[in-house]
Amino acid sequence: MFSSILRQGARRVASSSTTAAATLPRTTPMRALSGFPAPRLFDYETVTANLSVSDAIDSVEEAFSALARGNVDVPMPMHIGIEETAAAGPGDCHIKGGYISSTPTFTVKLACVSFYKNIERGLPPGSGIFIVVNAVTGAPLGVFQENRFMTDLRTGAAGAVAMKHCTTVDQEVVGFIGCGAIARNMARAAAAVRPFKGVAYAFAGAEEFAKEMEAELGMPFEVTATAKELCQMSDIIFTQTPGAETVLEKDWLNPKGVTIIASGSDQPTKQEIPNDVLKASKYISDLTKQTSKVGELRGPIQAGVMTVDDVYAELGEIVNGDKPGREGDEIIVVDLTGTGAQDAAIGQVAWDKLSQLH
Repeated sequence: MFSSILRQGARRVASSSTTAAATLPRTTPMRALSGFPAPRLFDYETVTANLSVSDAIDSVEEAFSALARGNVDVPMPMHIGIEETAAAGPGDCHIKGGYISSTPTFTVKLACVSFYKNIERGLPPGSGIFIVVNAVTGAPLGVFQENRFMTDLRTGAAGAVAMKHCTTVDQEVVGFIGCGAIARNMARAAAAVRPFKGVAYAFAGAEEFAKEMEAELGMPFEVTATAKELCQMSDIIFTQTPGAETVLEKDWLNPKGVTIIASGSDQPTKQEIPNDVLKASKYISDLTKQTSKVGELRGPIQAGVMTVDDVYAELGEIVNGDKPGREGDEIIVVDLTGTGAQDAAIGQVAWDKLSQLH
């Protein structure tokens, strides 16, 4: 499917170059920059109507595998802070991207968050686009106005990969601390791995989340009054909060072992998991060079209680079987900050699927 698109694109570029060569004087340098067709624009409604978290799981798992083998070019995220002035802000812009070796596209993502004054304007506080680029010609193929939807899908898919490789079938009770959009995708992704009993806790929205997920997934959900109660009940805990403060304590955790899949930290100001839990855990990063700067690992490193040498593995190493996942009654923390490899994976999926629409 994609190869035929590439052949067509190559023919168009070659044709335009030949025409230009025939009409220009020999002394004029040839420039075929105008030969690229404009990228296709996919609006938010098209994106959300045609993509789901299940579309992303296999490709994100393969991306983690490639990342661990060194077959992904993933630069560190770029951050632009928009300070509040009379003319602009406040807000933040995050730019990520990556290229998975031997794939036909690469992706650059721009995500704007925390533009809180938008609420006064009747607008959401965040927005975002994915730009999917032809890895053969370097020409943009598609611009996806996803407003964090694709980001949340690939985050959910990473949660599924973590659950698949870092838990056992005996871990049946799955807790969700934070019950927003990411939690919904985490629940859907977890359900794609295996059936479970869900438990939910949040400052707001837990009842609605539990009711919605139980109806959608056909699995039982209940709501707890406290995070402590959720932790005591849960074998697996997904945390997806704003990360302004830690959300659990070590003595709350199931003594039979627990897997914590944390996705709330992606900036140096955020931390969901306390340092003593991280230090006591088999700590698994999505990408250590990133989690040590903007993820859960940053806190204990700054406190002097952990170093990067304390990282048990990156998630891709577990996927590849280089190291085992769960081995006993241990605490496992999987730190998901979101990588450019995931963005490249969901970008490829989105292009493959939506480029066929007419």
